[in-house]
Amino acid sequence: MSKKRKVEAKRGRSASKSTPRNRKHNRRETIPSGNKRSVAQVRGLVLQYFRNSNGEAADYRQVALGVGAEGELAVEMVREAMEQLARERVLVTDGMPNRYRYLPPKQKMEGVLRRKSGKGHNMFFPDGDGEPIRIAERNTGNAMDGDRVVMNRLATRRGQLPEGEIVEVLERAEANFVGVISIKNNVAFLLTESNKLANDIFVPMDKLNGAKDGEKVVVRVLEWPERAKNPLGEVLLVIGQPGDNDTEMHAILAEYGLPFSYPEEVELYANQLDEQMAFSEQYKRLDYREVPTITIDPETAKDFDDALSLKPLGKDRWEVGVHIADVTAYVLPDDIIDREAASRATSVYLVDRTVPMLPERLCNDLCSLRPNVDRPAYSVIFTMNDNAQILDYKITRTVIHSDARLSYEEAQAMIEGELHEESEIILSLNRLAKQLRVQRMTEGAIAFERSEMAFRLDEQGKPLEVYLKHPIDSNKLVEEFMLLANRTVAEHIATLRGENAPSFVYRVHDTPDAEKLADLAEFVGRLGYKLRTTGTPDMIAKNLNDLLAKVQGKPEAELIETLTIRTMAKAVYQTDNIGHYGLAFEYYTHFTSPIRRHPDMMVHRLLTRYMAGGKSMDKAELEEICKYDSDQERKASEAERTSIKYKEVEYMQGHLGEVFDGVVSGVKEFGIFVELKANSCEGLVPIRDLDDDYYELDERTYSLVGYNTKRRFSLGDKVTVRVARADLERRQLDFELLS
Repeated sequence: MSKKRKVEAKRGRSASKSTPRNRKHNRRETIPSGNKRSVAQVRGLVLQYFRNSNGEAADYRQVALGVGAEGELAVEMVREAMEQLARERVLVTDGMPNRYRYLPPKQKMEGVLRRKSGKGHNMFFPDGDGEPIRIAERNTGNAMDGDRVVMNRLATRRGQLPEGEIVEVLERAEANFVGVISIKNNVAFLLTESNKLANDIFVPMDKLNGAKDGEKVVVRVLEWPERAKNPLGEVLLVIGQPGDNDTEMHAILAEYGLPFSYPEEVELYANQLDEQMAFSEQYKRLDYREVPTITIDPETAKDFDDALSLKPLGKDRWEVGVHIADVTAYVLPDDIIDREAASRATSVYLVDRTVPMLPERLCNDLCSLRPNVDRPAYSVIFTMNDNAQILDYKITRTVIHSDARLSYEEAQAMIEGELHEESEIILSLNRLAKQLRVQRMTEGAIAFERSEMAFRLDEQGKPLEVYLKHPIDSNKLVEEFMLLANRTVAEHIATLRGENAPSFVYRVHDTPDAEKLADLAEFVGRLGYKLRTTGTPDMIAKNLNDLLAKVQGKPEAELIETLTIRTMAKAVYQTDNIGHYGLAFEYYTHFTSPIRRHPDMMVHRLLTRYMAGGKSMDKAELEEICKYDSDQERKASEAERTSIKYKEVEYMQGHLGEVFDGVVSGVKEFGIFVELKANSCEGLVPIRDLDDDYYELDERTYSLVGYNTKRRFSLGDKVTVRVARADLERRQLDFELLS
């Protein structure tokens, strides 16, 4: 034990003798009033209490007494630790409110292996939502990403995270990999680019399906014999020559199992649809064609799936219409388009292209709320006063006639004073939207305002410029009314039948991770900011908003906002409504983008069904759709980020050897990530190049620390780097640290 640790241990023993409670229970750590123990320490005490409880249930006050928690803060930390352990299925309820008992871990468990999923590690996810367990590469056997497996827990030292080994593969996941075919001496291998597989794939010559040496292809794994070093596969698709822009974008889509072309038979079916079918009498549409209506979208957009209308109703009264493309009037349940849309679940947005969920005739024509043509819509019509307070609403199908197609930049110019024909409607809508935003913030919504990386490309897709797009008032105008419509539809269905609410698709967002919040508080504390992470969810949201407001305009603002986002849960679709924490909404769904999101199509159908008095959809069936759509959304988001990374690296190839200022934006065991101030491109300084010391990762403080020199690289540190390597094939940008 080091001298410092001996001193700390001695202090701990002295403190233990300082109170009557601790003299009586001198073998147990306690949480005295005012003691700022970390979340991890309190969690450890709570866990030890339950492990020694012989399976008996207890509520948080009993546990707080048992671990010696004194004072409201300490008791609150115990309660939060218990709730976190319950979410991880370490504790389970005994049927009584807020009472839990310990669930001992099994040595052998069934579940799913996910490669490179937890901070770059292989992770085993047990059935029943238990806590994931790390699997070292040497202990994965021949299991692949997504396989159902049997895992055996390994013995670990006290304080170490649990580890395991895969002992059996129960069921193979369908596994396709992208890479380059190498053929030498009549032996072929796929040299895979995926971090989901550590081995190349052997491809028999009769399974090449026309692939030639050096081509980029998609290979499906057929089997992996138990004692074989490499899996065996066959070529499914030849994508093209590496380096070609279309090949690389298609390869990214294929890597995530996403399509990059539309089936010809579905396009033909869409081309034969009757435009008038959506105007049938069965829809009983209200006529809104005479009400002033506009769309506001990105300059390059072709699919306009939302429009806004505004009509004055006299003094202090407005009618605002949120009109959404009526996709389900053209796409009927289980028709060929519906099946394709359900399979895709979402449109995919790469840097240089959009891969649509619906056929072009629908997304760019029949369903698109284009200007100067009549279009069917599904609308939420609000009556509100000058303070944007909702006095009444109705949800109905309509026919609208958009008067103008505006870009965000054109609408912003009107907000800033330019006079145009649509200026009055834009200014009125913007004033109402700002008040809606104030209401949301007052209710506890978290004020994230993230900038987005954008590229200016030439005709071949080569990046000529990289820049950041910052949110502007016209973006927020549209956002507020879309949020309002989504919230209103969700609440309408949830309360339609009292306590017998029908099954529905909710967009939910859970509360932040307690340990990540504690780490964030410690990090921002070193920068001079205070963040209290205990209390009710509303209190925590207010504290986060106060922090974000304080850092606005400061050099560390972007970094702190990024770290705050990382504490948040991922929003998903599900049938059990738990509310949306980030938006501070009790009810929320996705209704406003049915051209590009399958859940919105489902919401439109369920809304129609339930408002007509129809019976509830089977909840289990709907939950399966929600899970699938959430997974597809995740894949599409990852593909988009990968395409951005590819274009970053491609752009920086023209800047090899140049020197840039930057900030440390990420810290991993294998090095530090640096974001350049000039263009926000991010690259890695590999730990192998930090050769002045042996560096260790301190996850709690987001730092790499030198073992001997104690030199520290932390998030937000200013550095100077030289562009060392730009590997387009691996989509990897490496920097050399100069200072």
